[in-house]
Amino acid sequence: MKFIHMADMHFDAPFVTLAGKGNLATERRLEQRNVMKQIVEYIKQNNIPYLFIAGDLYEQEYIKKATIEYINNLFKEIPNTKIFITPGNHDPNIKNSFYQQFKWNENVHIFTNKIERIECDGVDIYGYGFNDFQMERPKQDIEIIDKNKINIFITHSSLDGEKEYIKYNPFATSELKKLDFDYVALGHIHKKSYNDYKNQNIVYPGSTVSLGFDELGERGIIEGEISEQKELKLKFIPVKEKTFEEKEIDISSLNSEEDLIEKIREVCTLRKIKWSVHVAARMAERDIKRSDVINCIMNGEIIEHYINDYPYPSCLIFGYTLRNRVIHVVLGYDGENVYIVTAYYPNTDKFEADLKTRKEQ
Repeated sequence: MKFIHMADMHFDAPFVTLAGKGNLATERRLEQRNVMKQIVEYIKQNNIPYLFIAGDLYEQEYIKKATIEYINNLFKEIPNTKIFITPGNHDPNIKNSFYQQFKWNENVHIFTNKIERIECDGVDIYGYGFNDFQMERPKQDIEIIDKNKINIFITHSSLDGEKEYIKYNPFATSELKKLDFDYVALGHIHKKSYNDYKNQNIVYPGSTVSLGFDELGERGIIEGEISEQKELKLKFIPVKEKTFEEKEIDISSLNSEEDLIEKIREVCTLRKIKWSVHVAARMAERDIKRSDVINCIMNGEIIEHYINDYPYPSCLIFGYTLRNRVIHVVLGYDGENVYIVTAYYPNTDKFEADLKTRKEQ
């Protein structure tokens, strides 16, 4: 049998690390939808009969009904795939949750906080989920009924955690090994862990998309196959998304703001300027043209410098439009490209009469 194992998508997460970065948080939430579509397309193309979602599919406090409808419509595209969801601590199966208040497609099974066994063709799926934002282990015993079948266990759990993890359905690796499942699909830990020579069948796929600067690098899902002889093969399938990465920018050679603005102007001359859709829309609303922004950069002056800004150091430039109106441009610089963050007409609400000096708050 073949399966896909994913966890910790956190649909509609607020992406607090991107707060104040224009429309980046909204873009990330849209990217979550695109990634889920990628996964469903992969399942269709490869005829995968099982999809295991091991918790935190969405954020209970922020999730929108439109997002749930989008997810469910994707699930309708794979009617022959059995989908098993075990709610986690961010999407518990509580009364006002969409797990209880929404009509999911017929191929979707959502576990409760009671241990369940679902019988499939030669496969038994065991699982349970959170019924609150914190949950200790159920007191029920977990026991395989038919060891001749392929047996899968799905749950959202902290594995080998310290005392503070007792509220997050803790398990010890030794306990899971004794249960003797052919595959244990876990969620909760955002760092992927698979093909460990000691715990090959006890797997965290990690978060499906990067959720912050503490989750760097490639993200994705686990594809698994278990033969009739119960031989397990696993493969990590990366998803196409924008990843969070740390990058060191060497500006030690730039001895002054004059040096920096000259370097930025060189990059602009080479047309290495990045404009996001959000920035372009905001500029159109404010009747600011790209030529105005470039004029500001080429003839203006840096009035504020944000050396520790993410993802790149940035600065605020004071200058003029082609119509000789004062304009502010905020941009980031990575040593190779200039990224326009925003452009606006300043006023005396936040700046002094010179429109350069920021008022003290």
